[in-house]
Amino acid sequence: MSGIAGILNLDGSPVDGRLLARMTEYLGFRGRDGQGMHAVGNVGFGHTLLKVVEDCAADEQPFTLDGRSWIVADARIDARHDLVAALLARDQRPGAAAADAELILRAYCTWGEDCVAHLVGDFTFAIWDGPERRLFCARDHLGVKPFFYAQPGRTIVFSNTLDCVRLHPAVSRELNDQAVADFLLFGANQQHDTTTFRDIRRLPPAHCISWSLETARQRRYWTLPVEEPISFKRAADYTERFHELLRASVSDRLRTTRAGVLMSGGLDSPTLAAVAVNLMRERSSTFALRAITSVYDRLIPHAERHYAGLVAKHLEIPIHYDVRDDETSIADWDRVAVHTPEPVDNPAAFVAGAEFFGKMSAQGRVFLYGEGPDNALRYEWRPYLSHLVAARRFGALLRALSSDLVMHPRVPLWSLAREAAGARSSERRWRAEFPRWLNEEFVRTCGCLERWEEGRRAPSSTHPVRPVGYAGFSTSVWPSLFEDCDIHGALAGAEIRHPFLDVRLLQYLLALPAMPWCRNKLIIRRAMKTMLPREVLRRKKTSARVSPDLARVAAAGLPRLRPVPALSRYVNAREVPSAVTSVVELRAVLRPLGLNFWLQDLSEN
Repeated sequence: MSGIAGILNLDGSPVDGRLLARMTEYLGFRGRDGQGMHAVGNVGFGHTLLKVVEDCAADEQPFTLDGRSWIVADARIDARHDLVAALLARDQRPGAAAADAELILRAYCTWGEDCVAHLVGDFTFAIWDGPERRLFCARDHLGVKPFFYAQPGRTIVFSNTLDCVRLHPAVSRELNDQAVADFLLFGANQQHDTTTFRDIRRLPPAHCISWSLETARQRRYWTLPVEEPISFKRAADYTERFHELLRASVSDRLRTTRAGVLMSGGLDSPTLAAVAVNLMRERSSTFALRAITSVYDRLIPHAERHYAGLVAKHLEIPIHYDVRDDETSIADWDRVAVHTPEPVDNPAAFVAGAEFFGKMSAQGRVFLYGEGPDNALRYEWRPYLSHLVAARRFGALLRALSSDLVMHPRVPLWSLAREAAGARSSERRWRAEFPRWLNEEFVRTCGCLERWEEGRRAPSSTHPVRPVGYAGFSTSVWPSLFEDCDIHGALAGAEIRHPFLDVRLLQYLLALPAMPWCRNKLIIRRAMKTMLPREVLRRKKTSARVSPDLARVAAAGLPRLRPVPALSRYVNAREVPSAVTSVVELRAVLRPLGLNFWLQDLSEN
């Protein structure tokens, strides 16, 4: 986790050193272990360092190999051995403990802009190529690391922090109405390349962009591949390959002896904890791995405390229970003082998250988060069987049906029918209505009804076997999750990492035969058979029946809406409900309240 910023004046005018210093100092919350700047002529870079890696040389940036080309990066490069071997074969000589920024710059010196095809990991970076007079920037495959930029006139301003870009006086404060509309309709911007500010853009995931004095070019360098289902001879081969990839993913994210696992009582995060503790015990007899479990003991009593405790006891690691019953209520927004780069629907929850990670970061600066398998292992049995029939692979069809029957003890047709009925019921329960409190003129000029209909369509793709799971990774859910994790981690001086979303592992999970391996996450349950308690492995997926936020609202009510003048452009404040009875209604009504909160903060800063 580091802060990066830069300015390039395409007209050749010198960079304002005081402005660059101000931008760099602003990023101090991202990097508490050092600051650096380099400016020459019309280009300048700033960097703040947070050390989260213990087996690597100090990552002092901006970094150069020859004094002509420079890099600033917030990056964790994985599969380092493979990359170093490829660089050595091309006469590059990275040291054994080369920092990630050095590896990226050497890759650029070797392959030019195609260097991104050789990088694995989570990264965002900018390289000034002095000989070519070119600025080259890139963002990782799934967009775990953010990259924001603006181009006011003949100037390029960039950072991995939106508010840092706003420090440039030429960047407008004008808002992007389409992004505001998406927030009010869906809770998140649906466009991967825009922000809530008109002048500031995001570099989308898996994209790179370059500017020279005369041209600008942006391109997508990677797309999640569409692959045929994997076919191994032995059932054990599937779990062995899964375990191999997961182990590599966790290992790449644990170049430290102190870490935490954000652990529920389910299956995914305990799996990360089990793999992590085995790796750390192999490396050292002295390590600190802690499980961290959020629980509600009064608002919504749940079994998370019990099951998470079983895992921690089995793995012989300490566990911290974060009891969240007494967090600031939604009704008490007036007592919350917080600035967020873009609007959020629950400022009180944002503050609680920042406080939580701030307390936990005293135990270590790396946290593992278990998101991913719910989407990547979606049980899409119909398209899988249809694919086998269309390909006339009747032997594979018979094996799929028989293995699903053998490995899952419940009667197939009955359980599948029940699951389908449950999915339909859930879809009806979570279906929201178009918000009637939107300003009518805003609805017309911004095309809100059209955006609403488009956004309500279920994600789909042309993937022949895993259409829904595959399409799910291109939705706005992931950028929103990553940026939320990024800012919370930055505020706490820590980094939240996502091992299940390693591109190597993700590609494997999406290529698994849906029958039997995706049903009830069988691939994980089989791989963890000897590593997790039986009670946890046999537990069915459950979710809390009551939302803690809804419970708080039922007890204390919604916050009072005191509209600021700017809200009227978007919302008819008198039409916003003052009470709700369901989670769907609560989610919808929090958005105008959250936008009003943010607009007020914006007017004061």
